Amino acid sequence: MSKVLIIGAGGVGGVVVHKCAQVPEVFSEIVLASRTIDKCERIKSQLSKPIETARVDADDTRELVRLIRKVSPDLIINTALPYQDLSIMDACLETGVDYLDTANYEPPDEARFCYKWQWDYQEKFKEKGIMALLGCGFDPGVTNIFCAHAAKNHFDEIHYLDIMDCNAGDHGHPFATNFNPEINIREVTAPGKYYENCKWVETAPLSVHKAFDFPEIGPKEMYLLYHEELESLIKNFPSLKRMRFWMTFSQEYLTHLRVLENVGMTRIDPVNFEGHEITPLKFLKALLPEPSSLGENYRGKTCIGCMIEGIRDEKSKKYYIYNICDHAECYREIKAQAVSYTTGVPAMIGAMMMLTGKWKGKGVYNVEEFDPDPFMEKLGKYGLPWIEKIY
Repeated sequence: MSKVLIIGAGGVGGVVVHKCAQVPEVFSEIVLASRTIDKCERIKSQLSKPIETARVDADDTRELVRLIRKVSPDLIINTALPYQDLSIMDACLETGVDYLDTANYEPPDEARFCYKWQWDYQEKFKEKGIMALLGCGFDPGVTNIFCAHAAKNHFDEIHYLDIMDCNAGDHGHPFATNFNPEINIREVTAPGKYYENCKWVETAPLSVHKAFDFPEIGPKEMYLLYHEELESLIKNFPSLKRMRFWMTFSQEYLTHLRVLENVGMTRIDPVNFEGHEITPLKFLKALLPEPSSLGENYRGKTCIGCMIEGIRDEKSKKYYIYNICDHAECYREIKAQAVSYTTGVPAMIGAMMMLTGKWKGKGVYNVEEFDPDPFMEKLGKYGLPWIEKIY
C-alpha cells in the first residue's frame, strides 16, 4: 500500500493516473499535481477512485519540496516536460523520495537530449539511499526491456538492433503532434544518429529512410532518428555492433514540417515581435491541437518493437518482438490516444516494480538494468500485450 505523487497532467499523466487507480492494492493513494489545476480536476472527474490534486510549478524546486513534504509520497512519477527532470530530481534528493520518469533531460535553450545530466546524479542518489528509474515509457522504456528480455531468453550476444516505431493512426487534423509539440518537433528536426562499428554516425535530419511491412498495419516508410534509449543500450549491451532507431511519418506531416521549418516556426531562439520576445516554436505549440485532445476521433494502430539479430548457441538468430496498440480501444478504456497510453502504462508498471520491491537499488538506473521478467508479465495484463517472431 503506497502513495504516489504524479507530476504532470498532460496525456501521459492522465494515463498513469487511470492505470494506477486500477491497481489499488499497490497504489492506495494518488496525488496528481500540475501547474494547471484544471487539468488535474478534469482527470479526477473521470475516475471512480478518489484522488488528491495540487498545483505545483515543476520548474521550481523549492515549491516541489514543499509539496512533497506536505504529501509524503513513497514515489514521484514525473510525466512533466523533459526540461523539468533535474528540478524534480533535486526535490527528490532534498526530501529523500524515489523518482521515476519517461524521458531524459533536455535543456530548454538547446535541442539536445542526453542522459549524462541525469547519470551525474548517481552518487548523490546512492548516498541519499534513494533510487531514480529513468526512461520508463515505451521508447525509451519497453523497447529497452524488450532488449533485456531478448538477451536473457533468446541470445548469448546481441549484435544488431533496430527499434521501429510506427503510428498508423489518423486523428483527422491536417497537422498535429502526438505528444508535446515542442519536444516532438525538436526531436524530429534534429540530426539523425546511429551506432555502428564502435562509433556514432550522424546523418542529416530525416535523410535516411526505408520501408518496412509492419504487422497488422502494412508497409510504411520509416525514418532514422537519434533517440535516447540508444545511449543507455550501448552502455548496457556492449556486444552491439549496430543500433538504429526508426519512426514513421506521413508525407502530409513531413510537408507541413518542412514548410514550418522554412518559415522559421520551429526555431527555439527568441525573436522580437512588436516589442516582445517570443520563441517561434512555443508560439506554434499554442496554435496546434493539444495532444491529449486527439483521442476522441483517433483511429488506427501503433506498432512499436525491436528487430534483433545475434548469436545463440554459436548460431545466428533473428528475432522480432513488438506491441500493437489501437487508438480507439485506448480511448474507450481511459479516454486517451495510443501514444499516451503506450507511454503511461509502462510508467505505472515501473512504479509498481519499485514499490513492490521487484526492482530496487540505490542510485540512478535505466530500466534494462533490472530483471525484465516481472515487468513483461505485467505488460500484457495492463493493456500492452507483446508478440514474438523468430525468423
